[in-house]
Amino acid sequence: MRLPWFAALVSGPSMVPTLRAGDRVMVLRTTKARPGDLVVATFRARPGLLVVKRVIRRDGDGWWIEGDNPFGGDDSRTYGRADLVGRVTFRWWPRPVCFRRTRA
Repeated sequence: MRLPWFAALVSGPSMVPTLRAGDRVMVLRTTKARPGDLVVATFRARPGLLVVKRVIRRDGDGWWIEGDNPFGGDDSRTYGRADLVGRVTFRWWPRPVCFRRTRA
């Protein structure tokens, strides 16, 4: 049985300034998201790699996701469509912050 929530550790600079390396976030397992949501996802080209990125748009049967820092890491511009694992709901370390859903 898999729990609906899990914790993730952010590594790398791809989400600066929203998230930084060492931040810890709580993730709700879901495949639903809206543009602007922060998500944990896997790329079809790199299925073993979990990433934290921002949803840009629905792209066919997958999602187009990008980092907030275009110079800080690889995203859909490099690996193409992604599959969602869950939506980031809040950062609990080092400073708690809730991430509200954006309006579509």
